[in-house]
Formats: sequence, structure tokens, C-alpha cells
Amino acid sequence: MLRVLIVEDNRIFREAFKKRLDDHFPSIVVEEVANGDDALQKINRASPDLIFMDIRLPGVNGLHLTKEIKKNFPGIGIAVLTDFDLPEYREAAKQYGADRFFVKSSFEWDEVEALVRSVSPAVP
Repeated sequence: MLRVLIVEDNRIFREAFKKRLDDHFPSIVVEEVANGDDALQKINRASPDLIFMDIRLPGVNGLHLTKEIKKNFPGIGIAVLTDFDLPEYREAAKQYGADRFFVKSSFEWDEVEALVRSVSPAVP
């Protein structure tokens, strides 16, 4: 069973994103946390297959968290989420090991669906 973790401090965005994933992929497990510390605890308890990671989080920065997760759990896919489409964010996300980069205001849902299916082709 595919496990997805959303790491996002904006409760409204996080809950809406989770609902959309749940609606499109009822067979996957979607969990959510609001900060990096909680993300690390969830990852250590039950490693997700895919993480949607906000860059700006309380405490640890999402890019640094991405780098740490990729170092310790290289098999986890990470898609960075941000409100800011800045070249330096895109470059840093790539350098820190993110697999995808999504701008919250302009991504197409088809891209998210394709990413989920690429992680687990058995997901309907």
C-alpha cells in the first residue's frame, strides 16, 4: 500500500491537498504534519513512499529537511511545494535531492497524479 506524507504548515492547504489525494486515490494512506519535527517522527515510525514538502516550515527549513531525509532514506520520493517560483528555490530543491518541484498556485493536478502513479504503478 502506498504511503504519502504531506508536510505543510498551512492547515487549509494541507487539508485540501489531503482530501484531493484521498478522493483521487482511495487505496493509498495519506498522512499530514505541520512541521519538520513531526515529519521526522512519522518517517521514523512508518516510512512513507512519497512526501509533499513545503519549503517554509516552522523550525527546520523544508529544503534542509529534504536533504536530511534523502541522506537517511534515499528511496523516499520528495516533491517540494512552495508559493514562490524562484530560480534559487528550484536549484536548491534539485541540489538537496527533491524529485519534483511544484508551485502551489500554478501546478496542474495531472502532474501530481502522474507523480503518485510513478511511485506506485499499481495505484489505480
